Amino acid sequence: MPLVAITDYSFDDLALEESILRPAGCDIVAWKERRAPEDLARLVADADAVITQFATVNAEVIRAMRRSRAIVRYGIGVDNVDLAAAREAGILVCNVPDYCIDEVADQTLAFILAMTRQVCANSQLVHDGRWGLAVPLSGMQALRDLTVGIVGYGRIGREVAARLRPFKCRMLVSDPVVDASELANAGCQSAKLHTLLAESDIVTLHCPSTDGTRGMINAQSLAGMKRGAILVNVARGDLVDSAALVQALDDGKLAGAALDVFVPEPIPADHPILQSGRVVLASHIASTSVRAVRTLRETAARLALAAVRGEKLANIVNGVTPAVGK
Repeated sequence: MPLVAITDYSFDDLALEESILRPAGCDIVAWKERRAPEDLARLVADADAVITQFATVNAEVIRAMRRSRAIVRYGIGVDNVDLAAAREAGILVCNVPDYCIDEVADQTLAFILAMTRQVCANSQLVHDGRWGLAVPLSGMQALRDLTVGIVGYGRIGREVAARLRPFKCRMLVSDPVVDASELANAGCQSAKLHTLLAESDIVTLHCPSTDGTRGMINAQSLAGMKRGAILVNVARGDLVDSAALVQALDDGKLAGAALDVFVPEPIPADHPILQSGRVVLASHIASTSVRAVRTLRETAARLALAAVRGEKLANIVNGVTPAVGK
């Protein structure tokens, strides 16, 4: 019987995946909690396909896969999978790229508006039995007076720009693979990253975690940002040097930050970012809605089933050419 291994999952159960895989004759082995690579190697050894969420699928785990045709990521980012090792082993790595575009774009706007309109501070003031402005008047900003810098113009970056357009703000976009004319047609201006950082009142990150982007927001790049700017990160925690961010907030270089992702996750109880009154936080939940999570799980299960059956696979991200019918 074909076997699908699921390395970890954050859902209550796997009923949805089982409803797709078991009637098709597949068996499932799964661990709910993330485990170390040496443990994962035992789980995936005899699997025909592997589904993973946050567990580290490194070269050791991939070398242990004796039969797997594909590794499917529950999500868009694949930075927890060693793509090069999978490519060397001839194993396809697939993601689910379009299940949460609207959710993440909505979360970005929620963060931006929460920061510019001081939603959390003003709510807390009223809860505390007071009445009036919770912050100096200069802290209450209108987007039409601001420049928003969008780093990364993929599916989510485009949706963020579309949502921002009615607010009449100036929009800069840094994305080396997008033509300036396309951005102009969308009401945005193309900008080099250093220019975007220097001119933006709000910088929002929408790029993947790669060798070229990890740590892109660091002490040096933060020094190049406008004083009093706001940083929004709903992409990947490792795009930002956490220590440098805390320092920039403490120094007043940044007026605030809104973060759905962080390094490390979960944030330790004694981490200084939790003590900052200038930060709005969420626990890596920007992608969630009932519709999005259902789409994510169904798509991942169907990709795994297609791999087991030797069918053509979509959303291959590691450059391996599929061998159909093999």
